[in-house]
Amino acid sequence: MYGGDYLMKQNTMSVKKFTKKYMMEIILICMIILLAIFAEGFFSVNNLLSIFRNMAIVGVIAFGMTMVIIGGEIDLSVGSSIALSAVLTALISNNLAAGGMSPDLALVLSIIIALVIGIGIGAFNGFIRTKFNIPTFIITLAMLNVLYGIAAVISNGFPVTITTSWYSFIGAGQLFAGNGFSGIPVPAIWLIAVFVIVFIVMNRTRFGREVYAVGGNPEAARLSGINVKKVKIIIMIAVQLLAAFAGVILSSQVMAGSSQFGKGYEMDVISAVIIGGASLNGGIGKTWGTFIGIIFLGVILNGMTLLGVDDFVKYIVRGSLILIAVLINTIQLQRSDDEA
Repeated sequence: MYGGDYLMKQNTMSVKKFTKKYMMEIILICMIILLAIFAEGFFSVNNLLSIFRNMAIVGVIAFGMTMVIIGGEIDLSVGSSIALSAVLTALISNNLAAGGMSPDLALVLSIIIALVIGIGIGAFNGFIRTKFNIPTFIITLAMLNVLYGIAAVISNGFPVTITTSWYSFIGAGQLFAGNGFSGIPVPAIWLIAVFVIVFIVMNRTRFGREVYAVGGNPEAARLSGINVKKVKIIIMIAVQLLAAFAGVILSSQVMAGSSQFGKGYEMDVISAVIIGGASLNGGIGKTWGTFIGIIFLGVILNGMTLLGVDDFVKYIVRGSLILIAVLINTIQLQRSDDEA
């Protein structure tokens, strides 16, 4: 009898630990089940793949932002980096092609240049942060306006079209389409590829461990021999590189670059990371958690669209669900600290 009580107690504790550890996954599964019942067409393969496609741009940046937030920093300029990257890709490719270069080569070079400039922006943000100890909140808030302004000035405020047909494959291509199957969206492949790379970096490399150490306690990390400034600069470069790549994907989807691209994306990116369990205080977070946060946002948006929810109501529902998810993660973190 006592053995049975002991086993029951142990099973109860195991269930509690499992529920605590995978709370967001459980909530996500419940949401998917409810939408599968009440939203017609939600659980179709084509629709589920469309969620990955629609969240690819936010997701690609969110994995970079995960590194930044775990490292104790933040970047509010990723939305404007999308716009600048898209405009640069379009303008440079058009100008090079007009100068006599092959349109295909011109477009490839323009993409490379846009990515390099993204790296430069990240390096600049990281340098200002580490050299002058200015909070990245302030630095990137200023850069948000600067980058949008540059994108608007060089494009004269108008969209810049791209005419090279193969470019659309990067952001709107489909693989293995046919027989009623819409195909695997190429943006979804980019999303998974970036997830795998960042997951490996953060969980299987020395650099990943250094990011956690720097975010948890920069001074202790420095005393243990970690180059804190170098780590911070690298994570700021990483998120800007991914933001520039997201700009390429977005411009590919519409075959144009515009200074209006990316507005508000930084909030979705940060929301996905925080929903995934990362702490804005640094040192806490998981790449897998961010992946769940991305899908969480995608399922909310897709489900409300299928249910015909009014656009204004969407903001209320979406914001409320995000707040609830963040509260759940915050409570879990506080309980973990108390138990420790």
